[in-house]
Amino acid sequence: MRRKLVIGNWKMNGNLAANASLLAGISAGLSAGAADCAVCAPAPYLAQCQAALTGTPVGWGAQDMSAHASGAYTGEVSAAMLVDFASRYVILGHSERRAYHLESSELVAKKTVAALAAGLIPVVCIGETLAEREAGQTNAVVGAQLGAVLEAISTADVARLVLAYEPVWAIGTGKTATPEMAQEVHAALRAQLAQANAAAAPAVQILYGGSMKPDNAKELMAQPDIDGGLIGGAALKATDFLAIIHAAA
Repeated sequence: MRRKLVIGNWKMNGNLAANASLLAGISAGLSAGAADCAVCAPAPYLAQCQAALTGTPVGWGAQDMSAHASGAYTGEVSAAMLVDFASRYVILGHSERRAYHLESSELVAKKTVAALAAGLIPVVCIGETLAEREAGQTNAVVGAQLGAVLEAISTADVARLVLAYEPVWAIGTGKTATPEMAQEVHAALRAQLAQANAAAAPAVQILYGGSMKPDNAKELMAQPDIDGGLIGGAALKATDFLAIIHAAA
């Protein structure tokens, strides 16, 4: 049976004082039997996460990384650098990276390969825009985004992925896909994983990343193929983040 996983994506938020309070609140508020959880912080705060969270049940990771191992890539952060701070996860292909930095599915696939090679768990984000959903293109769009990754990795490495379905139209807008709408896409993604590796697909965690909040988390995660959440705004408040983690449990 798949364990639930809740990951907080801080995006470009935080400072040393606020982070210390948030991390302490999360660690202190976790109850026995809670779902797996992690925070993905801006790269400058990975050392702070490592210091605050080592020895706790809370994992940590980054929000992006380079496809390159090292070299003349000013401003980039490599997988090895993330591993230096004991990062476990890295978010790849977030809709904001795809939109604002024009990241292609092929680039996301290359980053996924690099993350896996470094021993990181890639949280591969996929999702459609409102225009694509209204045009009936949801399955084609998310299928192509996942397909690029599956073509780049080995069959065995399918088991090492975490996916996050983030309908772009439901991020930061207050809109949320109904549990049934989200489940339909999650089921299609799992079927696509099964085509690549039938044995691994049932164990892959597929998170929902479209404005999950304490008041809708339990209903969403009750769906058979929704295995947790990739949480944005609600991850910046310990009480809200903990409420979602406990709803997952």
